[in-house]
Amino acid sequence: MPKIIENLREQLLTEARKQIEERGYGRTTIRSVAAGCGIAIGTVYNYFPSKEMLVASYMAEDWEECLRVIRSADSSETETYIRGIYDALTVFLKKHEALFTDTAAEKPFAAAFPVRHKQLRTQIAELLLPVLKDFSGGQDPGFTAEFIAESLLTWTVAGIPFDQLYEQIRKLIQS
Repeated sequence: MPKIIENLREQLLTEARKQIEERGYGRTTIRSVAAGCGIAIGTVYNYFPSKEMLVASYMAEDWEECLRVIRSADSSETETYIRGIYDALTVFLKKHEALFTDTAAEKPFAAAFPVRHKQLRTQIAELLLPVLKDFSGGQDPGFTAEFIAESLLTWTVAGIPFDQLYEQIRKLIQS
């Protein structure tokens, strides 16, 4: 009779995250994750077809948490709401810093990056749109939301402080 392991998917995600943080992407393998969970390699493949999908799965869960935090934020004050988005993005980036700075992860994720980046930008823009609708100043509010979302993604990753970034966003929404 096969061994039943409670919450194995979550254990695999936790172990993969831990190994990437400690050892790096290149030294983390399906074999090492399986060993860390005390299971056979083939069992991992029952849950994830590749290491890339394993990593993408835990990142997707963290991104959903990031969106939940943003959605629960008070949107009555524009600057505070946008700061909340910036802060949530910062938390997400710090959580995955080991992966984002690992050159061994660049090649496997290079093809997916443009698609995922656009998806993230669109999701952030959708959250911004209701807050920005009164600030469109004759501009297309959808484009303004996308522009600000792109700025938040790009400049948060670059480490630009919120106050410096918001100074430019304020000019955009007040024009």
